[in-house]
Amino acid sequence: MTDLRRLGASDLKIPPLVLGGNVFGWTADRDASFAVLDAFVDGGGTMIDTADVYSAWVPGHHGGESETMIGEWLRTGGKRDRVQIATKVGMMPSDGGEKLSPARMAAACDASLRRLGTDYIDLYFAHQDDDSTPQDAVAEAFAKLVEAGKVRVLGASNFHAARLKSAIEGARAAGLPHYQVLQPEYNLVSRTKFEGELQSYCVEYNIGVVPYYGLASGFLTGKYRSADDLNKSVRGGRMAELLEGKGQAMLAAMDDVAEETGATHAQLALAWLIAQPGVTAPIASATSAEQIADLLPAMDLRLSDDQLARLTDAGV
Repeated sequence: MTDLRRLGASDLKIPPLVLGGNVFGWTADRDASFAVLDAFVDGGGTMIDTADVYSAWVPGHHGGESETMIGEWLRTGGKRDRVQIATKVGMMPSDGGEKLSPARMAAACDASLRRLGTDYIDLYFAHQDDDSTPQDAVAEAFAKLVEAGKVRVLGASNFHAARLKSAIEGARAAGLPHYQVLQPEYNLVSRTKFEGELQSYCVEYNIGVVPYYGLASGFLTGKYRSADDLNKSVRGGRMAELLEGKGQAMLAAMDDVAEETGATHAQLALAWLIAQPGVTAPIASATSAEQIADLLPAMDLRLSDDQLARLTDAGV
């Protein structure tokens, strides 16, 4: 059985892989979404990550599609007590204002709870920083949600080190709940947004880290190796820059380690993240149960120091 990891200093314990819900109601329809969710939980996964804004970028969508899909699955599958739900606020303007204005946060939380069909959110993220709202006002708004029993643990996504530090220190000084989890962009070919000051701060102060884009939108699965491959998915257009940059060198290094271990490229990408200082569990999404079956072994894959170093060096 996969060992559980404590998420920072919070009371949440999770296996070292989080399921990304951005595809639900977008590239995964109801049947596919339910199959993915069932396969993930039946395979030992527990935390599902989504956001109120998923998938507002799709023509005809308004946001909330992913939460609604997860809510339907929770109601029909009866698995609420087997999972932890993480969602986010701050990127979708609606009732009460924009970003992290207190009225917006209160309305957004209630809307997420309705769509999810649950009375509490295990992990609630500020989806992005908001320099137009005082951090003490944001902390007070989050505190009200925690006090009301609507939210268990707080997290921050896409925060720079200085702002994360000031937000946490301010909340602590006021005796309010503070961010205990960070969700940054981080993977083998995207390192600068986390490594350095932000990573050091999270390690020193025991902030749990659940990186998104763990597979670099699918690039690190190895299926994009030439310009001819860019039409393989709706995300293919993002891969050209990686192919022209350090992506080819990374794929070559992954090819070697895959041959040595028998692991797939997706498993290697996630195992590398799981081994990084401060990281609790990377986030990865899937559109089929077969993809979930490929991802789950990463939770128990242990790479040697040499293999980890070679993968690290290929991304520099």
